[in-house]
Amino acid sequence: MFKRRWVLSAIGLIFIGASRCIAADTGMSNAVCPGAVWRDTAGHLIQAHGGCIIKQGDEFYLFGEDYSRHNKPDRRYIDCYRSADLIHWHNCGAVVRLKNPDLRLFTNNWILQRPKVLYNRFTHRYVMYAHIDGRGYSLARVAVFISRTIAGHYRYLRSFRPLGHQSRDIGMYQARNGKAYLLFEDRPSGFRIAELSLNYLHVKKNICLIHQHLEGLGLVHYHGLYYVVGSHLTGWGPNPDVYATARSLRGPWSKFRNIAPPRTKTYHSQSGFLLKITGTRRTAFIYMGDRWNPRELWNSRYIWMPLQIGNGRLWLPKPRCWRINVHTGVISYVRRH
Repeated sequence: MFKRRWVLSAIGLIFIGASRCIAADTGMSNAVCPGAVWRDTAGHLIQAHGGCIIKQGDEFYLFGEDYSRHNKPDRRYIDCYRSADLIHWHNCGAVVRLKNPDLRLFTNNWILQRPKVLYNRFTHRYVMYAHIDGRGYSLARVAVFISRTIAGHYRYLRSFRPLGHQSRDIGMYQARNGKAYLLFEDRPSGFRIAELSLNYLHVKKNICLIHQHLEGLGLVHYHGLYYVVGSHLTGWGPNPDVYATARSLRGPWSKFRNIAPPRTKTYHSQSGFLLKITGTRRTAFIYMGDRWNPRELWNSRYIWMPLQIGNGRLWLPKPRCWRINVHTGVISYVRRH
């Protein structure tokens, strides 16, 4: 994501992925309370910003950027957390501790953002893509990592521009047949959807160029329609996120519409990932957003909320505390004390 220093408006949103809510902040320990302090089961702030969730067996795994103050300044960290209920998260540790992988390309201020992880059932490997860049965000590349285990060490393979195009904020989508797709912001054209190779390690071909300048991209499929969500290019500051639909990834895509009242600026958050939970009774969709705090990135917060989705419409309700039965897909709302 292109973060201009002069854009330091409202505090940002952290990506709700995680853990116990502190009683002093939310009054609850068994609910997701958007914007509250979230800690893991050891009591530490969850560091999983701009990330994603994948499910293995009965557990969910959360990956995201680690901005802890004790991190070594010459490394970039991506952490992994594990949960059975999307509320209480166990820290599995850093799965990436990367030094500058190419001194010829990246300065000391290089960045590693937006990690997205998929399991490849053909190769039995976990593959991670992330946005990697240097000062000024002018390199606009993706980095690729691979691991034999979901919460193990992810080995850096290389960085490149997908199909020769600029790539900043990224998203990923995996179809039922195992095909995988990369979504990436390609300034000044808009954003692209591209198909990955069978082993997920290469970008195979362009599927669609959408002439809309968006980042923080998320994509889900429901009842014959694809829904894509994105954020306008306003740096760290929030803005009114939008969505569009299509029956095919190739398009045509509908007109983009707001996902929340525009004046709320997506409840002071930026989209990052859409999580689909297929339960025995209902299919639920969770908006995972970040409320960025650029002066204290380690203290950014998460905005996770169930989405209202269906019949070509998508809407993000006003944030409030909630919980989900991950087996049935049924969501309930709870009051703060």
